[in-house]
Amino acid sequence: MNKLARIFPVFDWGRGYGRTALSNDLVAAAIVTIMLIPQSLAYAMLAGLPPEVGLYASILPIIAYALFGTSRTMAVGPVAVISLMTFSAVSRIAPVGSPEFLQAALVLALLSGLLQVLMGVLRLGFLANLLSHPVVSGFVTASSLIIATSQLKSILGVTASGSTLPELLRTLLPNLVHTNLPTVAIGVTATAFLFWVRKGLEPVLVKLGLAPRPAEMIAKAGPIAAIALSTLAVVGLGLEDRGVKVVGLIPNSLPPLTLPIFDAGLWSQLLVPALLLSVIGFVESVSVAQTLAARKRQRIRPDQELIGLGTANLASAFSGGYPVTGGFARSIVNFDAGAETPAAGAYTAIGILVSVLFLTPLLESLPVATLAATIIVAILRLVDLKKVIETWRYSRADFAAMTATILVTLLAGVESGVIAGVGLSLALFLWRASRPHAAIVGRVPETEHFRNVKRHKVFTDPRVLTIRIDESLTYLNARWLEEFVLEEVADHPELKHLILMCSAVNTIDASALESLEAINHRLADSGAKLHLSEVKGPVMDALERSHFLEELTGEVWLSQNAAFDAIIALAEREEEAKKPADLWMARGLI
Repeated sequence: MNKLARIFPVFDWGRGYGRTALSNDLVAAAIVTIMLIPQSLAYAMLAGLPPEVGLYASILPIIAYALFGTSRTMAVGPVAVISLMTFSAVSRIAPVGSPEFLQAALVLALLSGLLQVLMGVLRLGFLANLLSHPVVSGFVTASSLIIATSQLKSILGVTASGSTLPELLRTLLPNLVHTNLPTVAIGVTATAFLFWVRKGLEPVLVKLGLAPRPAEMIAKAGPIAAIALSTLAVVGLGLEDRGVKVVGLIPNSLPPLTLPIFDAGLWSQLLVPALLLSVIGFVESVSVAQTLAARKRQRIRPDQELIGLGTANLASAFSGGYPVTGGFARSIVNFDAGAETPAAGAYTAIGILVSVLFLTPLLESLPVATLAATIIVAILRLVDLKKVIETWRYSRADFAAMTATILVTLLAGVESGVIAGVGLSLALFLWRASRPHAAIVGRVPETEHFRNVKRHKVFTDPRVLTIRIDESLTYLNARWLEEFVLEEVADHPELKHLILMCSAVNTIDASALESLEAINHRLADSGAKLHLSEVKGPVMDALERSHFLEELTGEVWLSQNAAFDAIIALAEREEEAKKPADLWMARGLI
């Protein structure tokens, strides 16, 4: 059963599923369904797809994740950044709105699903670590700005196109003269209303006597009120005849059974975008899942999460959808609403299905400007310019990577931004690994602790030099280590013993071993000895398999303090032994 539960987590949480969990999951599902309907419509249109595709992507994918995912509260479906990446990838292959565009979106979902399942089976969840947090934050901030800018055309009732900020502005600004005033009235009013609902409605309801939790849930249903009111305004005032663009006819039928086409050329064109989309989707999803799981002291398994997201994307590809992942906003709502198991997601899928079958005629007159307002309000919360300032204060290198990611994403597009982000993250890691922190240390008086001589008042001896290496020794920093140590030796003419303090060294590869051998020989040539202290067990095991310990001029010490005391005593004995000879030489006797 345990092995089966690892593949199908439903067999884990499903065993203890009871009436309380059912009640909590149903409440959460009702709230998330209300939130997900407008988001699904809006994000599908952001991806350049018909609105019903967003609803289709919110049914079977959710059920697939409920079977294979490990997060108890993750809400899977269309999200803004993945929708933008879908549009960016597919719009270069087929005209927006064409059947070929929809087919390409299905293939993109299929490829993303296959890649995620493959990465999960091969236990490649660690690949998400290739993207550092500053780079991910910069990418999300830049993507959010592009998404918000792309929705201005719907708020203003004009045309604009492009997947980068310059392209959007270049096509948007000349068309401002064609602004449709009724559309602006709806878009601006809906945006202002949704911003107010997020912060202002809940306190008002609490003052009116409503309990905090129901007040919070009602406030989160604000988009539904915006949809209802704006739709009534369009119908009642005949605004469609005055140029207000509406969603139009949405098929009220079951999600279609779709079979993505196999076209080698199309697949090769979409392979790289699918890989980037898979990694970004996984990073976004797993970060949210881990945060929510920690609040309830639960665990998620990243490799199984890849399989869960992969099967969700496969389900989307075969049911008329497009790429999906775990959404931050709806997952938080799902968590706050009291969801206890992934069954809440399955109930949400049922709610979306009922809406597709019976409620879509009510959405035909829904103004697109309202959906654009929904996207803008949801996406701007992800713009974190404060993080840029904090990163600048903390780390100039991370700030440079973050800023470069933002600029590349804004100016060259989301795919280039992801590639630049991965490249910068790796370059930053390699740069740091090639220049590890090392310090000359001495003993803090009346203690056994050794600290940096530049930061603390410590005891040192000119005959003994201790260098603490704060990084594993690999081919990346082997040459640096050799140069650093020999420069320090040259700066200490009285040096007789060098101790490398290895408390932070977790590995020494073959290249670093050669550097240690070179340091040992160079010290021997100058009449000094090399010692190691606080070497970890696995590192010592590796050194014992080499000839290094046989050739080592000094010793390997269990503790730095023991090494320091013993070597100072040794240096003093060596000096005492030299004194008679020095005296005779001074008298000219030898």
